[in-house]
Amino acid sequence: MPVSESKRSLDKLISELAKIDTDVARRKFLTRHRSLLRSEVVGQLAPMVVEKVRIDIRQALHLAEAAVLIARRLRHKEDLALALRAKGNALHLSGNNRAAVKHHEKALKIYESLGFSKEVARTLSTLIQPLNLLGEYDRAFAASERAREIFVRLGETARIARLDNNVANILHRQDRFEEAIAYYERACKALSDLQLWEDVGLALLNVAMCLINLNDFRRALDCYQTARDLCVQHNMPLLRDQADYNIAYLYYLRGEYSRAIEMLFAVRRSCEVTGDTYHRALCQLDLSEIYLELNLSEEAREAAHHGYLQFEKLRMRYEAAKALTNEAIACGQQGKTDSALERFGAARRLFAREKNLVWPRLLDFYQALLLFHDGRYLEARLLCTGAAEFFDDSVLTGKAILCRLLLARIALQRGELTAAQREIEAAVMKLSDLQAPVLVYQTQLLLGQIARSRGERAAAYKAYQRAREVLEGLRTQLASEEFKISFVKNRMLAYEGIVDLYLDPQNTEISVNEVFSCIEAAKSRSMIEMVQNGHSLGARDSGQSELVRKTRDLREELNWYYHRVELEQLRPDRVDEDRILRLQEQARALEVKLLRTLRELPSHERERAMLEARSDFSVSELRAALPAGTALIEYYSTGDLFLAVVVTQDEIEVFPLAAVSRVSHLLHLLRFQFSKFRLGATYTEQFQQLMMRTTLSHLEQLYAELIAPLRIPQSIRHLIFVPHGPLHFLPFHALRRAEGYLCDQYTVSYAPSAALFALCEQRPAPNNQTSLVLGVPDRRAPQIKGEVQSVAALLPYADLFVGKQATAEVLRRRGTECSILHIATHGIYRQDNPLFSAIKLGDSYLNLYDLYQLRLGARLVTLSGCATGMNFVAAGDELIGLQRGLFCAGATSLLLSLWDVHEDSTAELMAEFYKSYVRSRDMAGSLRTAMQRLRTRQPHPYFWAPFVLVGKVADAISPA
Repeated sequence: MPVSESKRSLDKLISELAKIDTDVARRKFLTRHRSLLRSEVVGQLAPMVVEKVRIDIRQALHLAEAAVLIARRLRHKEDLALALRAKGNALHLSGNNRAAVKHHEKALKIYESLGFSKEVARTLSTLIQPLNLLGEYDRAFAASERAREIFVRLGETARIARLDNNVANILHRQDRFEEAIAYYERACKALSDLQLWEDVGLALLNVAMCLINLNDFRRALDCYQTARDLCVQHNMPLLRDQADYNIAYLYYLRGEYSRAIEMLFAVRRSCEVTGDTYHRALCQLDLSEIYLELNLSEEAREAAHHGYLQFEKLRMRYEAAKALTNEAIACGQQGKTDSALERFGAARRLFAREKNLVWPRLLDFYQALLLFHDGRYLEARLLCTGAAEFFDDSVLTGKAILCRLLLARIALQRGELTAAQREIEAAVMKLSDLQAPVLVYQTQLLLGQIARSRGERAAAYKAYQRAREVLEGLRTQLASEEFKISFVKNRMLAYEGIVDLYLDPQNTEISVNEVFSCIEAAKSRSMIEMVQNGHSLGARDSGQSELVRKTRDLREELNWYYHRVELEQLRPDRVDEDRILRLQEQARALEVKLLRTLRELPSHERERAMLEARSDFSVSELRAALPAGTALIEYYSTGDLFLAVVVTQDEIEVFPLAAVSRVSHLLHLLRFQFSKFRLGATYTEQFQQLMMRTTLSHLEQLYAELIAPLRIPQSIRHLIFVPHGPLHFLPFHALRRAEGYLCDQYTVSYAPSAALFALCEQRPAPNNQTSLVLGVPDRRAPQIKGEVQSVAALLPYADLFVGKQATAEVLRRRGTECSILHIATHGIYRQDNPLFSAIKLGDSYLNLYDLYQLRLGARLVTLSGCATGMNFVAAGDELIGLQRGLFCAGATSLLLSLWDVHEDSTAELMAEFYKSYVRSRDMAGSLRTAMQRLRTRQPHPYFWAPFVLVGKVADAISPA
């Protein structure tokens, strides 16, 4: 048989051998294929075992067993020692270090009996790492010294360098990082001299790991980059991908999610080419972590699921359990309770098989939280009690407090006030030794709710006030765990509690000014917190001041420490209490430093950087910003009750209104009527009169619930609506009573909050005279081209860019210079995560993070596309949509649509609006005129009422 054919036959037999999983079957196979009973086969199998581990651990162990069996059949001691060492390597790499040590020791004895000193030293060298992982450091050091003595005597320079790497691993494991780095660097130098570039790359990766543990991000990043460059230079794609993965992971720890996501995608693609299943699975796991922190639940679920399948195939149970946990959390975020519980249960079983103590109890807490939100209080209590008892006796104090707070919430829901108080007291005792303002907030909130349930108004008010103070003192983001599991679905409940006390007939201590301040603080606080998290995806702004850059760097460092603490608390092998305490102390020191830096920032830079909420915005400030003849009407809800605060230059008054459930139902019916226009012209023409009557009925009922109870002075000509919750989707200007639509009596504009309205009012009007018009027509909206040509003809000094010419670069370059910016395109609204909402340009999509980096000088920005004004309103009235990004970019007035608009009517309305605005400079009046003129031809509100004016009105309404 030719040599090549013989080799193919041997490779095929070895491939079959790798799949056999019992000794009985293995013996039968070897009996049938006696050609495998040779020393050369053992010599071939031994290195193959280590190569196979990263691809398929189970098959690697099968090959190691086969090598041992062949060597025993041959009764050849040298072959048996080689096979035992190979099996020891496979056992170590599969996580069974105790069995690995036994096999290495058996191999060692055989080599010693044969007098093979070089193989004795090689075996001692491979014995070091399993001993290290078992915590038997003295034996590991002894093995290294004995191996070194032999290698030095034999002049084995390369093996001495590799031995230095192993010794460094022991020091690394003992947290002796500086000493470990010295050994790694010595190994690097020797290995470089020998041009053993793969070993050099591995040593550099180890140095970077030590630097991570020293929290030296910059040096760790440089080290990984050096390793990567080396891998590219010497064509080592597997190690290059490993370096890239680690670089991406560093960015993730810092909270630089955009860079991390981009790199993880690239590494994942490369691993698919090289066949590195392990690092491809790690990319999926890390992507799921990032997506969970960004509340992208579907992306998180998908990435976690793929990671889980890959880790399962690799038989890496710990990593598979982490991926399955993330998939469960994502299902929980999506409201899929049963699916989430099923996956939590499966992940818990995997962690238990790995003998992990912390994760199973943490998953008990996660499941209890889901069951609590599902109203299954007894099941939740049982799981949470077990988790609380476990964490009470651990160093993980924060998790013990989370459990006690959940137990208090369960008791409160069941009306067991004494039990709730007892759990809160247990949490308070633990909090005394822990600086955790988020947990302090939750504790004070629950104390307020318990006191309110007991009818103790004064105690409830005191607790709510304390909760509010703590919340408004927060300047750093929550730990990722609290984001992922949505422990606090609505962190604005303290504000609601104070408002609820104000509405109580027995109220004497809370003034109308204070309740307005509460409402504003709730809106501003939650919006700005959401934007803070979004900044982790934005690029650095070269125009930022040194203090703003320093603030951002400190926030990234804090992200690093928060993630490091969580990693240490949940590591698979051992929890190092001292290391966790050190990391927590370093984080606290950085928090103090960040607070000090924030205090040094001028107020305009705080607002510009979105790093601080206006918790002290007052009625007097609002009144000073209100133009004459203007009233601001701000809505808010507490429990199932809507209320409205009406503020004019002279007075402020609060009006309790309708039930939230009632208004939400009417809104749903109204939106249903608007949605019928998607059924086509044939349908709408047939049922035109019925649709009109029904729509008007809904608008009249909403007027009766939301406007009729208010007292608006007769001198008022302009209304500013600050919606809340579902009201963000309501066209207030189209609300109707018998005399006509609201916009016939008043000009109308909108604002996300009173504080943001005042901020827009304070911004000076730009001196620019030019206009910028961008249009992106497509198959769905061909009329856009005609619209932008018409608008450009009406506007002064207009530059027009259509189709592929309407690029993001044009917007960035010319957006700073124009007075009016008009963009006609499609808006993409992401209900699952509005931070990823975007508008389509000629060459790309511009999302919210891109908008944060823009600098716009325009007095008016118009987005005449589908649902460009749509905003997601989460718990706490977090208003996040394209308008938030445009205000952040510097715009002062926006013209946006609330629903998918009709092309022809939009083009007509825009033409009418700009004709009037260019002549009168009155935005609000021009919009009303345009709507009224369009209404004569298209009477249904769907056509004439979708657009809203948001923001500044001092330049938007005509003088008296």
